[in-house]
Amino acid sequence: MKNFIEEVTWRGMLHDVMPGTEEHLMEQMRVAYVGIDPTADSLHIGHLVGVMMLKHFQISGHKPLALVGGATGMIGDPSGKSNERNLLDEPTLRHNQEAIKAQLSRFLDFTSDAPNAAELVNNYDWMKEISFLDFIRDIGKHITVNYMMSKESVKKRLSSDAAEGMSFTEFTYQLVQGYDFMHLFKEKSCTLQMGGSDQWGNITTGTELVRRKEGGKAYALTCPLITKADGTKFGKSEGGNIWLDAKRTSPYKFYQYWLNTSDADAEKYIKIFTFLSKETIAALIIEHQEAPHLRILQRRLAEEVTTMAHSELDLENAIKASNILFGNATADDLKQLDEATFLDVFDGVPQAEIARNEVEAGIEIITVLNDKTGFFKSNGEARRALTANSISVNRDKIKEDFVLSTNDLINNQFVLLQSGKKNYFVVRVV
Repeated sequence: MKNFIEEVTWRGMLHDVMPGTEEHLMEQMRVAYVGIDPTADSLHIGHLVGVMMLKHFQISGHKPLALVGGATGMIGDPSGKSNERNLLDEPTLRHNQEAIKAQLSRFLDFTSDAPNAAELVNNYDWMKEISFLDFIRDIGKHITVNYMMSKESVKKRLSSDAAEGMSFTEFTYQLVQGYDFMHLFKEKSCTLQMGGSDQWGNITTGTELVRRKEGGKAYALTCPLITKADGTKFGKSEGGNIWLDAKRTSPYKFYQYWLNTSDADAEKYIKIFTFLSKETIAALIIEHQEAPHLRILQRRLAEEVTTMAHSELDLENAIKASNILFGNATADDLKQLDEATFLDVFDGVPQAEIARNEVEAGIEIITVLNDKTGFFKSNGEARRALTANSISVNRDKIKEDFVLSTNDLINNQFVLLQSGKKNYFVVRVV
């Protein structure tokens, strides 16, 4: 057995832990779970801390359970939330569950015959048959309202300025989550629940329920809520969440998110979001401090996380795409980009449309630069730039006699114009 508590402690992934947990885990293989909200058919990087906790748990020789909260996802968790969640139907829940499992499989071993192979469970499977009367008789009587009211998540919600207050549905959330822990304790010998620090109250309700109803001993462990050094929210960009699904967030944008982290955040994140050893990370930090401008920490972080969440090929393509803006990429490199990545790379760059039949007939570059796109204000200005050898089409330098044709199209629809080093313009052929 590896010492799981020691591992997550040096990585900065431990916030609270119940006394005796470390000793409990060192005795033999144990089972722990982390709950995942299934309200979307993809995880985002806000889920990654919990996933990494499960993976470290598995590496340490223990068995991880990933609990998809089909039932609790229908209720809404008051911890740090201001609004209740929407009710999902069962087909949507099942679809989301399968999509989430596919993503988790990139991190956790579900398929081997090892005794500590991971399992995916859905609390909807055991909650859907329980009647309200059974629940309040068998579970509700074991936890007092005083105990539930003392939880920080409940107190915070009740004291907020929100006019709607807190519904009974949300108030019972900790009982439902506690029941999950008790069920997994009985059915899967699960003795540990892990989650974010905002979940401490819900998790300890579960340990209390196990003690009072089953006469057993269960444990709780939480990790810190990840923040950014500048105070902005971790895992968000201008476009919203950074998703693990390549259709929602392209591998290029995913890679760029990690690459653009600050020095302080990169030093913290490389411990949390990679499996690099303590010695490797210490050496990288020293190397980075000697030459911060090379962004060694950020590059290694981005490489490790992108490969884990996507693939080595996706990483290679993301690096190629990054080099198109910041390196010495060629026309061939450009033409290898798929449409989504091309548009991601040149997001925010001015665009104009030209009719396909005009390109098929061939258009003089002067006409393209001025009349058709407005990239230059006049033909004279465009000519001067061409004479100065500062105009490129798809990264290749061109002269005044250049004629744009369909042979120059990227993905059969785009042309990249460039003036100097940093001025770009995208032509879309329609």
